[in-house]
Amino acid sequence: MTVLVTGAAGFIGSHVVGALLARGERVIGVDNLNDYYDVALKEARRDRLLAEEGFDFHPADIGDRAAMEAIAKANPDIAGVVHLAAQAGVRYSLENPFAYTEANVTGQLVILQMCRNLENLKHLVYASSSSVYGGNTDLPFATEDRVDTPVSLYAATKRSGELMAYCYSHLYRIPTTGLRFFTVYGRWGRPDMAAYIFTKAIFEDRPIPVFNNGDMQRDFTHVSDIVPGVIACLDRPPADDGATAPHRLYNLGNNRPEQLMRFIRLIEEATNHKAEIDFKPMQPGDVKETYADIEASRRDFDFDPKMTIDEGIPDFVDWYREYHGV
Repeated sequence: MTVLVTGAAGFIGSHVVGALLARGERVIGVDNLNDYYDVALKEARRDRLLAEEGFDFHPADIGDRAAMEAIAKANPDIAGVVHLAAQAGVRYSLENPFAYTEANVTGQLVILQMCRNLENLKHLVYASSSSVYGGNTDLPFATEDRVDTPVSLYAATKRSGELMAYCYSHLYRIPTTGLRFFTVYGRWGRPDMAAYIFTKAIFEDRPIPVFNNGDMQRDFTHVSDIVPGVIACLDRPPADDGATAPHRLYNLGNNRPEQLMRFIRLIEEATNHKAEIDFKPMQPGDVKETYADIEASRRDFDFDPKMTIDEGIPDFVDWYREYHGV
């Protein structure tokens, strides 16, 4: 099977590409390698994949209609699309809001229109986010919950992407699944995420910024659990009964919320350094806690997260030491 993966040089995307290649799929990777964070890290992820057989990389922007149409036209055998490219980050959306509409709204529309014209497409899987739950206070977060109170522009654009995907699925009968990821971390992770920020600061003897005075919980989910979930979902497109849109939404989380301060203590143990904590108030757009209800994911494609932060954090720190030569 030929699979198109957007965000192929990104954190989750590069892991998904690697897993698809390992099982013998042909993968077309798309990534614009933008400078939201260190481009060298993205290039290193990409270069690891280029060494593998069956990987074709295109340095294109998902918002570039002509580029995406050209890729689709040159590869009419595309049977699966895993759309992971996006402008990520809650706090950055306060600084550069238009980056979010360009990538997460216009980019989503370009991908949907491209998929509409792929004659051999069997399934479109796209990334959403736990951020869509916004100000919800009922835990755990379930896909049946209302999600019309976003507290960040990032969340609003990801929810917009879900609605657009539903619309295209309804109109053009595209089998489509949205996956709401919950605080993914692990090897080759993003420098704007907590595990990377905290580990880097500790090794550099700098204070760690900890918001809401540390009174936060996150459903930290290791990338080694996320990737099998994405691929299992890709293999099981929703059926089209002709009545409802063949569109589904699922949570992919660890189903095990952890206290942020415990997360930091585990990084301290793994680095053998004591953190200097700089407690700060809650940031605009942030939420106090996340917790995924994953019963539907378990039922429909056997999603079964196993990695605890007790194992995942030392593994991340080992990678960080190796990559940065610490």
